[in-house]
Formats: sequence, C-alpha cells, structure tokens
Amino acid sequence: MPVVVWVLACAGACSEKPAVPPAESLRKLAPPPLAPLEGAPKDAGSEADREQAFQLAPAPVFGEEPPSKAVRLALTDRQARLGEEDFALESREAMQRLEEKVKAKDAPVLLSAQGDVFLAQAAPALEALDEAEAEVWIQHPADRAAFPVLLRDEPSFQVWIDEPKLGKVRAIQRADGFELMTKIGKLPGADPNGPTVPVRGGRVDVATLRHGLARLKERFPKADDACLVPSFGTEVQAIARALTGFWSASGEPVYSQVCLVYPRPVAPRQDGGR
Repeated sequence: MPVVVWVLACAGACSEKPAVPPAESLRKLAPPPLAPLEGAPKDAGSEADREQAFQLAPAPVFGEEPPSKAVRLALTDRQARLGEEDFALESREAMQRLEEKVKAKDAPVLLSAQGDVFLAQAAPALEALDEAEAEVWIQHPADRAAFPVLLRDEPSFQVWIDEPKLGKVRAIQRADGFELMTKIGKLPGADPNGPTVPVRGGRVDVATLRHGLARLKERFPKADDACLVPSFGTEVQAIARALTGFWSASGEPVYSQVCLVYPRPVAPRQDGGR
C-alpha cells in the first residue's frame, strides 16, 4: 500500500505544469520603448510651427579625408568611369571588366555621382565593387569630405539584422525622410505616424538625423555599426548627403562602421526569358 501511495504522489507531481510567469512580469523584462526624438520640428499647429517645418538647422559637413591613394570612380546614369576608361552600367561584361580592374588596382575606390544618378542605376557598379571586395568611399557632392562604407546587398543585410545583438540601428532613407529603426522598433519623431526625420522644404534634415543617430548610440552604446538603407529611387548624391549624419565631427563617426545597402541587379535568365 505505501508503494501505491508513493507512485500516485509521484505521478501527480510529474504531471504538474511549470508555472508560467504572469504577463505583467514578462512586460517588465522587455526593454522600455524609445522616447520620441527631441527637437524634431512640428509639421502642424501654429503658424510659427508651420514655418519651422521648412527651416533646417545648420549642419556642417563632417566626414573623413579621402584616402590619398584612392582611385576615382565617377558615375553617370549610363556609365562608370574608372581613370580614363568607361564601363556601361547596363552591360554585364563591362561590369565584370570593372570588377577585374578594381581588383588589379588593389586600392580604395572613391565613388562620386555626376548629376541625377539613382541607386537602382548605380547598383551594377556597386555590385562590381562588392564582388571585388573593394574598400569603398563615397564623396560628398559639395565638400571634400568622404565616407567609408561597407557594401551589403539585401541578403547580407538580412543576415546582419538577424544577428542576436541589441541595437541594429538603420536609417531607412525615403523620399519623405528617414525612418530610424532598431531591434526594438522605430524611434518616433514629432509625428509618430510619419518618418522619424522628415524632409524640410524638400531638403534632407541632416542636423536632426545626426541628433537621432547620436540618441540611438546613447541607448545602445555597444552597437558599433549601423546601416543606411536607401530606397531604390534615391539619388546617389542624396545618399552622400545623408552619410554625413553618421558623423558627429570631422573624423569622428558615431558608429565605427557604416554599411550601405544596395539592390543587387537581377541576373539575366539563361533560357532567354522563356
């Protein structure tokens, strides 16, 4: 009889489910949400607020001195010029030759855009530089400053996002401004339903972008890298203007590494499209 009692007691104990922490306890374990970005101008309200929405705070161009031994790669909407040689952006063979030339030179590449060159148009050249494992710098369109970037295509960017680390700060650049995103969500701006840093009078608000990225660095001090994620229709010159927001002073980047996410061109089908 004692054996039967012991078996029944053991069965009852083994069938008990582990206690589940209450929802309130789980919520306490989650990191607090990001507070709205201070200093972001309001888009509505008084007439003064509406005027302020179109005014940009001063934002000096900060970056790095371009490498003295860098080779220059100038982009137009149709071709890339390396030295005295032109490479058609729409030609796979030309882009393969560009990749080989960059590998042979074994030097940093200083990239600049002439006129309206969009990210989708520049993508073949960026892919060639990525495949060549080149050290890439992007030149500011109106200043000597340049910005070293790590090129990531979309699959590589997703691998980076999925890493089990806090932060993962990225600035998503769209026509209406920047969304500042992290592992725990978006940094809200003055309008929680709009971008974190809206454009002002059609211009990139570098000062507020710089302030927001610095705020996120304070929140995630161990995050040593960040990414700029432009939409495909973003001009390369606008990307260069945005990159200065990742620097707090000349030679002083907010993050030790900045990646630029680009769309890898779709390879032509071998069956002729059938």
